[in-house]
Amino acid sequence: MAVSIRLTRGGSKKRPYYKIVVADARAPRDGKFIEKIGTYNPLLAKDDEKRVVLDSDRAKHWLSVGAQPTDRVARFLDVAGVREREARNNPNKGKPGEKAVERADERATKAEAAAAAAAEAAAQPAPEPEAQAETEAVMASEVEAATETPSPEGEAVAAAAEAEPTTTQA
Repeated sequence: MAVSIRLTRGGSKKRPYYKIVVADARAPRDGKFIEKIGTYNPLLAKDDEKRVVLDSDRAKHWLSVGAQPTDRVARFLDVAGVREREARNNPNKGKPGEKAVERADERATKAEAAAAAAAEAAAQPAPEPEAQAETEAVMASEVEAATETPSPEGEAVAAAAEAEPTTTQA
């Protein structure tokens, strides 16, 4: 019979409370167990002494008989000093996925293009003040000329208005 040391969930919805139990590996999670050896309350602060309560003598006994702890229980046993737990190494866990890498590359190319355009604009010499003043003067004279010469439509309306005598009835 394969025996494991694992957690069984208790408590109400969104208020978990776990018992650390020794159970047959084939039994359901919250089902029949052999012995309760501790409790775990994740709602308490991490430095609270009542967060994990464990009977280390019984845990040592069951480990000596061949019970296998789950990952979470192995952490508790390591903190209690009952059993050493080897550190896991998953170098790929923190790497972003394929789509995230593509999006980051797209953002980087857009940023490089924007930086290159800004550098190119900064590299072009600024127009000299005299040349700028000349262009402003030319533009001002074009605006004045456009306002002085009325359009042909405007002349026809003005001529028609002068030709018709206005009569006022009193």
